[in-house]
Amino acid sequence: MSRIILVTGGAKSGKSAWAEARAEALGASRIYIATAQAFDAEMEARIAEHLTRRGAGWTTVEQPRELAQALTETDGDAPRLVDCLTLWLTNEMLAEDGDWRGALETLVATLSRQTAPVILVTNEVGSGIVPDNALARRFQDAAGVVNQAIGAIADEVVLVVAGQALTIKDGAA
Repeated sequence: MSRIILVTGGAKSGKSAWAEARAEALGASRIYIATAQAFDAEMEARIAEHLTRRGAGWTTVEQPRELAQALTETDGDAPRLVDCLTLWLTNEMLAEDGDWRGALETLVATLSRQTAPVILVTNEVGSGIVPDNALARRFQDAAGVVNQAIGAIADEVVLVVAGQALTIKDGAA
């Protein structure tokens, strides 16, 4: 069984729903580690949609920045779903004390010690145009670094496009 699963894709590709179904197949009880923060009504609605779709059997842990700590504290028997790495990265990059590279190193080390499965959702942001401003370019580059680092240690990497999953890396191989 894959221990670390990275699920990537574009916005509204179906990656979160696919990851949720995968977690449900792994255990009757699951832990959802949410990195999103609701700063406006539209984000509140997105979060509510995710909560409704998940339904029963999930415990939600809200942790916008201390992702490694949340994984350590929840490691046990239940699979964990982290949604999503790109929002976590945004939170790290925009924090005054943010050191996203250091946080990534800590996350990679923590993932290597996990005993229960971890499914991490991320956005594939490098497939579009090069952004027209420095902050967006730094974010696009950083997201690529994060995705490559997690993809390198993942047992399985899945790309979701139009709700369809394509296995990029298979832990059995």
